[in-house]
Amino acid sequence: MTGPSECDGGVPVIALDVGGTQIKGGVLADDGTLVQSERRPTRAERGPDAVLDTVLAFAADLTERYRPAAAGIAVPGLVDEASGTSVFAANLGWRQVPVRDWLAEELDLPVAFGHDVRAGGLAEARLGAGRDCGSFLFVPVGTGIAAAIMVDGRALTGGHGLAGELGHLAVTPDGEPCPCGGRGCLETVASAAAIARRYARRTGTPAVSAKEVSRRAADGDTEAAAVWQEAVEALADGLSAAITLLDPERVVIGGGLALAGAPYFDALRAALAERLTFQASPPVVPAALGHQAGCLGAALLAQQLRPDPGTRRFPIPRQLSWKAAG
Repeated sequence: MTGPSECDGGVPVIALDVGGTQIKGGVLADDGTLVQSERRPTRAERGPDAVLDTVLAFAADLTERYRPAAAGIAVPGLVDEASGTSVFAANLGWRQVPVRDWLAEELDLPVAFGHDVRAGGLAEARLGAGRDCGSFLFVPVGTGIAAAIMVDGRALTGGHGLAGELGHLAVTPDGEPCPCGGRGCLETVASAAAIARRYARRTGTPAVSAKEVSRRAADGDTEAAAVWQEAVEALADGLSAAITLLDPERVVIGGGLALAGAPYFDALRAALAERLTFQASPPVVPAALGHQAGCLGAALLAQQLRPDPGTRRFPIPRQLSWKAAG
């Protein structure tokens, strides 16, 4: 393989953000400029091996075209960031997949590996809505719900790498069963998938998206309004617990539901204010980087792996465990 290329912003890095529906790829120049952004379908129905082949082929294609100094990859689910392993990613069918090692072997490059939500939180901390903020929660609300707990630009990972599983906080103990094995998890009420599912169940209307439920609620559909409000109230319950425990300076909401705009955020802020008593009420703001957050975060991690010490890098500290945080 030929050496790294020089683009207008210096020697680039490549990054992938692997999702259940799409794989997002990007090329980040040394000066922080995103010089290329692409997407390819995951097609997870083909099976876990085929998904991995698609990831490796996508990364190899970007490497051939841009000859980067390093690569980064962010994946969903349960991860072991120290070993670079996807422990379990239900929507990809992955179990104990050594993603970092296989990608490094395929590309013959140093590879950074991270959790998709924590990578997104890192990008928001450096480039987006968390800039100049000592601590914040990054909460993508989409098909599922999770959180990155950001402290001084670093993601808190927890003692077992599971910190931030906000979507599996029980908000209705006698509620719907969750695929995680629990009942009444926040994801079963407040995620985009839950909103669509709950509306369909109430009305018998199939294949209605959360966006459509929002539109129908605004148009006076009482069932849609009820489902939407229940989702907002449940998210407020989850966030109030997180705020009480963590005292963040800011809450950054990302994911597809953040695109609902002011009606969603106004209702969420009002519901949250009703729940907070002695706690400081942090601003609740939309994420700034949209669907690019995970990919940008993976690229920022990759920039730390440049083999040339003379190359300028973003000073991204390591991630925090509970022990390190204490």
